[in-house]
Amino acid sequence: MSFHPVVTYPKASFIETDTGNKVSRRATISGPQNIVLGGKSIISPGAILRGDLRKAGNAPTVVITLGRYCLVGEGVVVRPPYKTYKGAFNFYPMKIGDGVHIGDGSIVEAAQIGNYVEIGRNCIIGKFTIIKDCARIADNTVLPPNTVVPALSLFAGSPGRFIEDLPETTQEVVEARTKAHYNRFQPVEQ
Repeated sequence: MSFHPVVTYPKASFIETDTGNKVSRRATISGPQNIVLGGKSIISPGAILRGDLRKAGNAPTVVITLGRYCLVGEGVVVRPPYKTYKGAFNFYPMKIGDGVHIGDGSIVEAAQIGNYVEIGRNCIIGKFTIIKDCARIADNTVLPPNTVVPALSLFAGSPGRFIEDLPETTQEVVEARTKAHYNRFQPVEQ
């Protein structure tokens, strides 16, 4: 087991919510009334969450739901999937489970991402993709629209393809890793 040092950040550069979410002041959160953060998640600088992209109408709609202990890396773009259906252009909600890590520079337009999923750096997750629990997407992977990634599987490449099955312990490993990262991410006064 390796020792991971505390990661510090200037306290003034992040907003901490009542539920323990740490959101960078340099992140762009569009339509925050349409985004639900489950708690103890970290939204890094430069990340963009597009809650303003929703179905037409005045009714309040949850567009993006993030679970607990999610880590959204620097420069990540999270936007809901969209399509034209019966002549009408619509956005559809996106659900992201607990313990999900989205690597720096990735673009995510999935319909659903399960629990304890790791998405590498610089990935493109196509519209309406479904990623099941405990899957891993390798760095620089491009998943075409409507891809279904099975649970406990590794996908890599462009286009993303199945590489191998992951061990049954993946959930425990990813859960421990995301919780440890959150606990190590500590503010310092400046």
